[in-house]
Amino acid sequence: MSTRVMVIDDHPLLREAIRSRVLQVAPDAEFAYVGSSIADALAVHAAEPVDCTILDLDLGDGRSPVANTADLVSAGCRVLIVSALADAATVRAALRAGALGFVSKQADTDEFEESFRLTVEGTPSTSRDVAAILSSDETLSVPLSERERTAMVLYASGLKIDAVARRMNVKPATAQEYIRRVREKYSRAGTAVPTKTDLYRRARAEGLVP
Repeated sequence: MSTRVMVIDDHPLLREAIRSRVLQVAPDAEFAYVGSSIADALAVHAAEPVDCTILDLDLGDGRSPVANTADLVSAGCRVLIVSALADAATVRAALRAGALGFVSKQADTDEFEESFRLTVEGTPSTSRDVAAILSSDETLSVPLSERERTAMVLYASGLKIDAVARRMNVKPATAQEYIRRVREKYSRAGTAVPTKTDLYRRARAEGLVP
């Protein structure tokens, strides 16, 4: 089955560039919509759901980037932001609105390809430069349970899930669930931590690990 994709950007050249890059990752991709209208994209998705919606935050349509993101997410779209607007506040607002991924337009093509794959799978992601911006922002603190915090610290410190489970005297599946909850909470707060390195950086920024 082909991967159904929408590309929403107000610059035709950029739309075609993104389209070409997607085909490098998914040669069988079906482009259900390529344009600049949120309303038209929502209508396409309502008729037949798509697997990934690639969205530029600045469409020049007079609507806030967060509103466009939220409308697509509310309709059930998996949204990957590809934008030149990549300051910490904007990134966090887009992720809080429900975007699964955020790639700056300055990112390498391999980072876009990886984030595209992860978005199709339903997994949060950011490009390295965006992750660095968020990791350097010391203002974020997410309320974790004691068990979630313990699992995060052990895992971020380098232990594998099986070792984390042994330290916590739980099953590996339970330890994995704690890490999943941690990632989900950070994602809702506007900071994607899809990798162990991301978790380490976040834990270090919040003083949880040395």
